[in-house]
Amino acid sequence: MSAAAPRVAVFGSVNMDLVAYVEQVPASGETVTGTAFRQVPGGKGANQAVAAARAGADVAFLGAVGEDSFGEDLRANLVGSGIDVSGLRTVPGASGVAHIVVDGGGGNSIIVVPGANGEVTGVAAGDPGIIGGSAALLLQLELPVEAVVSAARTGRELGVPVYLTPAPARELPAELLESVDVLVPNQHEAAAITGRAEPREALAALLELVPEVLLTLGEDGSLHGRRGGEPLHVPARRVEAVDTTAAGDVFCGSFAVARAEGRTPEEAMRFAAAAAALSVQRHGASSSMASRDEVEALLGG
Repeated sequence: MSAAAPRVAVFGSVNMDLVAYVEQVPASGETVTGTAFRQVPGGKGANQAVAAARAGADVAFLGAVGEDSFGEDLRANLVGSGIDVSGLRTVPGASGVAHIVVDGGGGNSIIVVPGANGEVTGVAAGDPGIIGGSAALLLQLELPVEAVVSAARTGRELGVPVYLTPAPARELPAELLESVDVLVPNQHEAAAITGRAEPREALAALLELVPEVLLTLGEDGSLHGRRGGEPLHVPARRVEAVDTTAAGDVFCGSFAVARAEGRTPEEAMRFAAAAAALSVQRHGASSSMASRDEVEALLGG
């Protein structure tokens, strides 16, 4: 990794994704025949960490795995992606898993079983030393909320910009929001938080809570806003999606790296859109993520 690469810390979840592919998601009580099955390292935190590493950052991951074989595989996947895992704890019991069903249109339904992720209740003794000096701290909500609050406060105290992906969607406590610099919801999460389905209305409401928002809109692109500024919309790249799993995590990780490198919000959004476009054309979560060279080639094409 180049000495000029920005440092990004990710405090979050790591799961083993158990992915079944079907033409149509079964209704309650219905059995359908799948077309394929894959076991892929995932978890929103780990996905964002791998995405940031592929985008060119020097990444450190903080979280927990269990004492099972999944835990060994999850740790190895992060190490293989060039990620610093000195903050990845091993705790008794099972690692987190996600059961994912991907339909014929590339859409997905996900059930997350937290496992070891649920044992992370706050920042550990060595975590501030890892977070400090980073250009960004990425957080999500697949860990207990008290742990996310602890990490966000640590980032704020150390002067590290804090990015929060509010997924799974839930009410966001004031003590968390006061430490968030950039909120990165998708349109469904934004609507759940604000009660407003129209993206620009949701964006305006979110900017009353945090100073900067990056709202992802799927095939409609992304919408960015900062307090006192005009909203900025960047369209998505038109591609044939086969699996949208982790596309939002790719977008967030890539955007954070581009901003840490000094790119404007619009430049960072276009970089992230290219990374996400490449990922949805491939199966899996971390396994679908493109390299920085691939993203730059697409942008230059």
